[in-house]
Amino acid sequence: MSKIKFILSIFLGLSLSLANAQNTQQESQTPSGQVIDKIVAKVNNYILLESDVQRAYLEAIAQTQQGFETPTRCAVFESLLINKLMVAKAELDSVMVSDAEVMIQADQRFSMVMSQFGGDESMLAEIYGKTADQLKAEIEESLKEQLVITKMQQKITEGLTVSPADVRKFYNSIHRDSLPFFSAEVTVGQIVRKPVVNREVKEEIANRLRGFKQMINDGTADFQTLAREHSQDPGSAMMGGELGFFRRGELAPEYEATALGLKPGEISDPVETMFGFHMIQLLERRGNTFNTRHILIRPLPSEEDIKSAERYLDSMRTQIMEKKIEFAKAAKEYSEDRATSDNGGFFTDPQNGSSRLTLRTLEDPVLYFTLDSMKVGSITKPMRFEDEREGTKVRILFYKERFPAHRANMDDDYEKLKAATKRKKEEEILSRWFLTAKEDVFIDIDPAYDRCEALKDR
Repeated sequence: MSKIKFILSIFLGLSLSLANAQNTQQESQTPSGQVIDKIVAKVNNYILLESDVQRAYLEAIAQTQQGFETPTRCAVFESLLINKLMVAKAELDSVMVSDAEVMIQADQRFSMVMSQFGGDESMLAEIYGKTADQLKAEIEESLKEQLVITKMQQKITEGLTVSPADVRKFYNSIHRDSLPFFSAEVTVGQIVRKPVVNREVKEEIANRLRGFKQMINDGTADFQTLAREHSQDPGSAMMGGELGFFRRGELAPEYEATALGLKPGEISDPVETMFGFHMIQLLERRGNTFNTRHILIRPLPSEEDIKSAERYLDSMRTQIMEKKIEFAKAAKEYSEDRATSDNGGFFTDPQNGSSRLTLRTLEDPVLYFTLDSMKVGSITKPMRFEDEREGTKVRILFYKERFPAHRANMDDDYEKLKAATKRKKEEEILSRWFLTAKEDVFIDIDPAYDRCEALKDR
């Protein structure tokens, strides 16, 4: 079973729930007698549909990393079959996930879906042919399976390590003509500062929120209507400000501390976080989880506030250029971008954590065109940019390195090769596990997939 490719440990999240909903709508519009979908595999009581394989295959192609082989349809089918086997075995081995864990993540994903429809459940039903409760139940079901698969995979591959010797052995096993060819890559970092808004503006916003609270207490307005009309949190505003359930430690500390200090139904005074000022209402607590709604108003910096941040970064840039402080040290200590500061300010590839990025990885077109005009080793003057959640910020960019297009090698591509080595070792472990685990369950595969020989010992 060495050819089993565990390419897609999870493709059953939010996108699957939405796709399933859309499929249901399409089926209802299809003349009777036409075959839309069929079961292609069954593992105990768990089924795998043709549409699942097709959707996962297309997603696997889209997500294949540059320079690596595109998975075959059989490889995708085998991976999904292993997923179903893990769910079935988890049931036999009593590997479970808590209802609270499923509920928290399902609430968050459902809120994301509803925000796309402005919180309008009738619009959701019209487009997908399902009520909000039906869709939420589907999200919970697919999410529970996803979490079980993850837990089983962790259990099966527990203790897996990858040494430099493993990476070299993997690299040497690949014929030189078969080594992937990588496009040009860059290493670029940033130091970000958020303009400090003056006290008068902050006090004005706090007073505005206090006014909202008074209106709610007087009965002249309700929280949800005010949130829809005034909150500047696009993810929750159209949901009447409701965020859904979160665990401790998942929200801004100031927000969490305030929320957990409230009684259900109670409304807080204004509280400031890195996102702005919030007025919070606690809706419900369940163990270590809690659900709140809020109204967020972000204070807008004045022109002088922004210029002050620019002067700060210009001084920082001078110190770096004069070698009084290293860029990475300055970013870790002074940058206000949490996504990059821990990595010394450098952007990383979300798939492998490498600081070397292809230009196509840079989704921000401003970044792309700025780098195009920079020399390697240079640092820009302070530049303004818009953060969709936090408004206007200022940053300096450091163009550290450029790597020309090349065939994979140990010196330049160690992290990528290490990630590939880890995936290969996971495949081998899962393949060995599959050979014994398949004997504990009932598996039936549609003849159309016999060519994949998924159950054959190899």
